[in-house]
Amino acid sequence: MRSRDRKFQKSDEFSKMFFFIFFFVVIGIIFTGLPRLAIPVGVAYVMGHLLMPLMQRLERLGLSRTLAITLIFAAIVIITIYPIIKLLPILAEEAENFQYYIPKIEKFIGATYVNLRNEVYQRTGLELGDKTLIDLVTYLKDGSRNLLMNLPQYLASLLEWMLLVPLFLFFYMKEVESVKRAILRLTPNSIFEKFYFLSHQFNNQLGGYIFAKIVEASIVGIIITTGLWIMEIRFAFLLGLIAMITNIIPYVGPILGLFPAILLALAEYGISSNFWAVIILYAIANVIDLALVFPILVSKIVDLHPLLVVASVILGSQLLGVVGMVISIPMVAAIKLIIHEIYLEIYPTGKE
Repeated sequence: MRSRDRKFQKSDEFSKMFFFIFFFVVIGIIFTGLPRLAIPVGVAYVMGHLLMPLMQRLERLGLSRTLAITLIFAAIVIITIYPIIKLLPILAEEAENFQYYIPKIEKFIGATYVNLRNEVYQRTGLELGDKTLIDLVTYLKDGSRNLLMNLPQYLASLLEWMLLVPLFLFFYMKEVESVKRAILRLTPNSIFEKFYFLSHQFNNQLGGYIFAKIVEASIVGIIITTGLWIMEIRFAFLLGLIAMITNIIPYVGPILGLFPAILLALAEYGISSNFWAVIILYAIANVIDLALVFPILVSKIVDLHPLLVVASVILGSQLLGVVGMVISIPMVAAIKLIIHEIYLEIYPTGKE
């Protein structure tokens, strides 16, 4: 009995220590804004939240938690390695070829600006200066040059995330229950029930939102990639991947994903039927997203007014940039949940 008590005591001490370390790491990330840690920690949390039901099901079959996590990791590697091996060379080739289209885009922008300047002069007699064109071309050159120069750094960061995410994910899935118990032990009895209820609601809401956004972004990416591939548009996989990633950002993301497609289509085809076909494809994908996917998967989960969603995205971008835009909606949904519970405590008659 004593050895068992000592074992549980050591487990509790480890859980509390793990909780405090995790707590201070999170606080450090928030206040120092370290994207190098914030991204792998966030990805690990998202994946852990999605994989938790599968791990619990394997445990109910009699497997230990460590073995269950190992099997899940092995399954992920087996399932993803073939698509990665097939898609990575295509994406790498498209990304490499993309740099050769930058001069073509610059030339198209210059010719379009000259035509616009001549048209304005013929109609109004006003002469447009070249400063706007020079600034635009310079911005495009500098941006593409910086992208190519920083490519090794991006690849190094990607490799770093590939090493850190499984590490954080393993410890999160292994010790999540211990961390939860440690947090509950530190919670005062007066707010224990309310804290437990809110944390449970928030976890369900956050998990549902994350899953919905991943499915939503994947649907948009698949539609655009398939459509561009059928139309034999260059860089179909690269543009589809960009559209999928940017679609994670609410409202603003689809516009960001459309911008490179417009530039490439204009440079390649000009104002032609192919250009309008690309625009129509993106429009169809986003109509399907806004009319069907987003209302069914996302809106019902967070239950926020569209204006509040837009305001939260803008505020998130001001505070934490792109990361803030992505996490702003679940954070605002959590704040709304807390305010609602506080209101019901103050005005109990409001309870249904």
